[in-house]
Amino acid sequence: MTSFAELTTMRVGGSPTRLVEATTRAELVEAARDAWESGEPWLVLGGGSNLVVADDGFDGTVIRVASRGIDVAPDATDTGLAIVRVEAGEPWDALVAHTVQHGLAGIEALSGIPGSTGASPIQNIGAYGQEVADSLVAVEFLDYLSGEVERLSPAELGLDYRTSAIKQGRQGVVLSVEFALHRSADGLSAPIAYDQLAGALGVHLGDSVPLATVRETVLALRASKGMVLDPADPDSVSSGSFFTNPLVGENFARTLPDDAPRWLNEPEPVDAIVPLGEIPAAPPERTDYRVKLSAAWLIERAGITKGFSLPGSGAAVSSKHTLAIVNRGGATADEVAQLGRYIQTRVFSEFGVRLQAEPVLVGVSL
Repeated sequence: MTSFAELTTMRVGGSPTRLVEATTRAELVEAARDAWESGEPWLVLGGGSNLVVADDGFDGTVIRVASRGIDVAPDATDTGLAIVRVEAGEPWDALVAHTVQHGLAGIEALSGIPGSTGASPIQNIGAYGQEVADSLVAVEFLDYLSGEVERLSPAELGLDYRTSAIKQGRQGVVLSVEFALHRSADGLSAPIAYDQLAGALGVHLGDSVPLATVRETVLALRASKGMVLDPADPDSVSSGSFFTNPLVGENFARTLPDDAPRWLNEPEPVDAIVPLGEIPAAPPERTDYRVKLSAAWLIERAGITKGFSLPGSGAAVSSKHTLAIVNRGGATADEVAQLGRYIQTRVFSEFGVRLQAEPVLVGVSL
């Protein structure tokens, strides 16, 4: 039986009891309903890039999503937009490459992220100033409780920083995803919104550059951190960033060292109806601002260096980026989790911040 070590980019994990591959939308619906009717545990597997499964495998059915297809149509309400409908099993980076090639702007900064398109809204993937929530229109979703296919809006998905209602427990299967992307007549990107990317491009924040240039630059930046799958790069044998950047309260963020990177996440303004002729009252002062911290900075300042590993372990911190845990060869899922717990403990002891794992953990815990 095929093991998760063969199905995931971390290359750890035992075998499932049963593996079903669905290459079409119809096969995916049928496989999911069959698994649900059996009453056995079930698990949906896309590209395997954000998953760590226990060494004793998974006692149930794994549905491997391998459906393909990208359909581009003009948006009837705005000639400047295109609606891109993508089957869940389409590799994410293949989608990005397709949109760049066809002059569609909005996800070019997400180049090089491994995994399937169907998984992208579950994690609300993001990088270099863009995230799925910025362009998502809807998700076609086979709901576990009702057994029916539903169309979920971004609001119903509850998209937030690297999470969604699906990741938080809404059970079912993503069948397809729709995006609204800008038709770029001059081949230019969306405005650059991330300092590191702007610096690498040699432009200012808010500038636009050719879509292909953004893609090439992002791929180079990710490769320099071992974040692009490459058989020749041992640092790419990972699940990508193992920890999310923590979100903390503004008051707590002030207790950290002055050189700790931090970004203020202002809450969304609340819509209000004001009668004509009345002067709206000033909104109350907000005290619930969230501040995003750099997990990599916290890890490094807690004494965890690039390439660090526990004695005798096959798991290590990437030699290129402290956010990634890599399999140096022969690592077990238990060793990956053990290193993750050690990093968590060091950061919590030093700063009082508990890092959260970004990959989905099945049968293992931190």
